[in-house]
Amino acid sequence: QVQLVESGGGLVQAGGSLRLSCAASGRTFSIYAMGWFRQAPGKEREFVAAINWSGGSTSYADSVKGRFTISRDNAKNTMSLQMNSLKPEDAAVYYCASRPGFLSSYDYWGQGTRVTVSS
Repeated sequence: QVQLVESGGGLVQAGGSLRLSCAASGRTFSIYAMGWFRQAPGKEREFVAAINWSGGSTSYADSVKGRFTISRDNAKNTMSLQMNSLKPEDAAVYYCASRPGFLSSYDYWGQGTRVTVSS
């Protein structure tokens, strides 16, 4: 199993920045990719960004391109999400997740960290 723990959420003003982190433990050698998802109240969970664990290739939702940057540190088994120019619509609970293969679904999830953006 893989355990994922997010940190770094909080309250920030619109236009501000926040950095989320996700620490992975357990069978981290089985991780193919990791991603960030978010869920706002009353809305479905949505994809934010993902990163390939070995090669480092990344993908982003259109809504965050140019503002968010995903990165990973394989040595520390951590993943981060640098969020800049935050908007009120970015407010949500952010979850990190991992998947074991290219065609696999995300099968391990963290408990989430809340991001609140004041206007």
